[in-house]
Amino acid sequence: MTKTTVKTASVLAFERKLANSDALMFAGNWQDSGDHTRWQPIEIKEKAVRGTISNRMKTGLASDPLKVDAEIQKANLQRVDVAALPFDADTLKLSFTLRVLGNLSLPSVCNDQDYQAALAAVIDGYRTQHGFGILAARYAENLANGRFLWRNRVGAEDIAVHVTHNNRCWKFEADTLNLRSFSTPVGDLAELAAVVEEGLSGTASALLSIEAFVRLGAGQEVFPSQELVLDTSRDSKKSKILYQVGNVAALHSQKVGNALRTIDDWYPQATERELGPIAVEPYGSVTSKGKAYRQPKDKMDFYTLLDNWVTKDKEPDVEQQHYVMAILIRGGVFGEKSE
Repeated sequence: MTKTTVKTASVLAFERKLANSDALMFAGNWQDSGDHTRWQPIEIKEKAVRGTISNRMKTGLASDPLKVDAEIQKANLQRVDVAALPFDADTLKLSFTLRVLGNLSLPSVCNDQDYQAALAAVIDGYRTQHGFGILAARYAENLANGRFLWRNRVGAEDIAVHVTHNNRCWKFEADTLNLRSFSTPVGDLAELAAVVEEGLSGTASALLSIEAFVRLGAGQEVFPSQELVLDTSRDSKKSKILYQVGNVAALHSQKVGNALRTIDDWYPQATERELGPIAVEPYGSVTSKGKAYRQPKDKMDFYTLLDNWVTKDKEPDVEQQHYVMAILIRGGVFGEKSE
């Protein structure tokens, strides 16, 4: 049987191999980073504010200028959630854990044995030829550079990231690392990348504990995840609801995971767009830009590359092989019906 007889499975799913927790937020002082007893949870508080109307859609600017004149003179009263450092603390600590899992060649669900065998052969061939070193190095660097801090890293005086595995702790000066390109790992970063690679390869389990310290200044605002409230009847009078876990401000695990897998600088015209790496997504979607950078018409989306590789024996360029494997590591529900 040749690969041309293999058809895409209609049901295919992979569990994520980078399984991170939510990230909890604590307050303390920069000099106390080594003393876990000196950090207090950051609580979400409610604030009622009186502001001005600035939303163009709400004012009806495009259709009724006279209405705008009346509306902009009204007070804009809002109830919002806020989170901030207390005035006796100058540093944010963000803490989460990360499990790196192996056995990538075995999907969690597949309803076609022939396709599963062909896909396993592709993954095993990639592992033999390239290994997971390139991907592991990028995941490790996204830990070291504190990309997962998102808005909390903007304007910081200092940023340090501590990554612990077993009895080994690596300490990185995150603000000295570049977010727009990846380096060849050396020293501590190379050691961390090797641990991640071992986890992905399945040769050793990897459980990492990550603590990031961000010196922002006493009393400064911090930025947990914002909740998406689809049920407008709940907290309808509150215009912003922040995420918390057990009364502790936090980042969603999905937001942290998105940062860790922001490694795709292989998408079409990546160097021309000057965006830097984007999160690995089947169609290269970037919600903040409202655009997909791997559209099917370019034949560089995940489904086209995977189908050609598995069912037609058309091996992608090496960089696109890295991308396809990164999508499988990301996990998700795939298959013919997902297109």
